[in-house]
Amino acid sequence: MDALKKIDILGRAAQHDICAACGPSQSRIADPVGRWIYPSVLPQSGKKVFLLKTLLSNACEESCRYCANRRSRDFRRVTFTPEELARLFINLRDRGMVQGLFLSSAVSGSVAGTMERLIRTAEILRLKMGFRGYLHLKIIPGASFDHVARAMELASRVSVNMEAPGEEHLADLCPGKELSTGIVERMRWIRELHEAKRLSPAGQTTQFVVGAAGESDRDLVQRAAGLYGEFDLARVYYSAFQPVSDTPLENLPPTPPMREHRLYQTDYLLRRYGFSADEIIFSPDGNLALTKDPKSVWAENHPERFPVEVNRASREELLRVPGIGPVSATRIVRLRQRERLRREEQLRGTGAIVKRTLPYLLFDGRRPRTAMSQLSLWAPPVRTEGMKESAQASSP
Repeated sequence: MDALKKIDILGRAAQHDICAACGPSQSRIADPVGRWIYPSVLPQSGKKVFLLKTLLSNACEESCRYCANRRSRDFRRVTFTPEELARLFINLRDRGMVQGLFLSSAVSGSVAGTMERLIRTAEILRLKMGFRGYLHLKIIPGASFDHVARAMELASRVSVNMEAPGEEHLADLCPGKELSTGIVERMRWIRELHEAKRLSPAGQTTQFVVGAAGESDRDLVQRAAGLYGEFDLARVYYSAFQPVSDTPLENLPPTPPMREHRLYQTDYLLRRYGFSADEIIFSPDGNLALTKDPKSVWAENHPERFPVEVNRASREELLRVPGIGPVSATRIVRLRQRERLRREEQLRGTGAIVKRTLPYLLFDGRRPRTAMSQLSLWAPPVRTEGMKESAQASSP
């Protein structure tokens, strides 16, 4: 089988493994192989590049109940040799189609053998072919310390997928995988090597499969917050479960894309808006509202915090206002150093979503003309009031 046919099969097999900030399909390169080339933003420079995302092999020894590559499933198995994949990538690079590589693999033969082939591919690219661009390597759960360290010497960023937030969830989803000894311990090694030797300068990430193991959004958010705190993760990614034929979970309904979206919005609140996991408001069943974003839900359940005076509020207070993000909060603080904010029109150049901000702001002590009635805004909706009570009951 030629390399282009292999990349079509193995690129498709890697599509649910999230890399950086992958864009929608219409943003990808229009080419027979381009469907597996993704636009991404590099973590340190912010530069937009195109990444080839692929598996080295889809021949897996594992039996994850949701996975298209599980051992017992009847489908075509394909494997690149390290030399073959390295040549293909450099060819695509030289044609101007890609600038970076996201490389993962099914567990083919053994964990040690799989890690050796991933590392060998990276060594060929770095040492033989002189590639100095972005390289993301997947760490296989159960990998040895030496393999983790060598992968980090070569890779810009590494990741080990946690897949599920708790031991019971993982046991249900991926029988045979160990959360604490097989996954969390590798995350700890990665953190220690990154801090001590500055290996993999772009840090580490992980990923959860959403909706396949009966986990709640609260389970996922609390685990993600713990990972950020303990391991200084660069990102946590979420992949909405999609059933695959000829797997034990083929009849499980797919996870709504909006659930994944709400988890990403919550993740931004944790990473960039100063929220803690205990402040996120969940419904009584432990899930996020699908009909409203989590920041708006929080604001509506905290009327005592609003409205805030736009001319005096700290940047941290502005970040709690729906419609104001990190960039617009900074711009507002800078703008009011030059002028007093008295009209909503003055916010339009800051990047804030002005219409959403108005019910939550005062301009020189006055509410904006177009803001809705405070009485209607602060009347607690039945749904979110129940969510608030649930969140308070679960807080330590």
